[in-house]
Amino acid sequence: MMIRPIQPGDNQDIEAIIRNCLIEFGGNRAGLAWEDESLSHLSDYYHREGRAYWVALDDSGKMLGGCGIAEFGSLEGGVCELQKMYLLPEARGTGLAPSLLEHALRFAGQHYRTCYLETLQSMQAANRFYVKHGFQALEAPLAGSEHYSCDAWYIRDVRRASER
Repeated sequence: MMIRPIQPGDNQDIEAIIRNCLIEFGGNRAGLAWEDESLSHLSDYYHREGRAYWVALDDSGKMLGGCGIAEFGSLEGGVCELQKMYLLPEARGTGLAPSLLEHALRFAGQHYRTCYLETLQSMQAANRFYVKHGFQALEAPLAGSEHYSCDAWYIRDVRRASER
């Protein structure tokens, strides 16, 4: 498998993966990534200072998923957000998710102090994954959240990730 930064030619494939995963977990509704304006052109959205998105490909070049980092809202204090981390069902449990997360947290640690994420409780395996990888559950979203339908929120210090 290969992990690399997103390219413009990846936009359609990663959008399809994200949308299919959202449908799978009941996330094809208002207040979630489903309605994000950037979803059809992620390579443009993440092509800015302090933002990055990685895609994962199998040995034949088939896209398996991806994840990104971008600043979170207008909060002071170096907060970023882990965004749009989705994998095809066949890629789950293969070790790909930890590899993608490692890329993201290393990048985050070079630009931010803290990483926030929002998800759905219905994504039970994802919630366990985030806790296993050092994220702490929050009782409520951080101020400035645009995804008002999310019902699970996590935060983690990322300074250590960049020092590895």
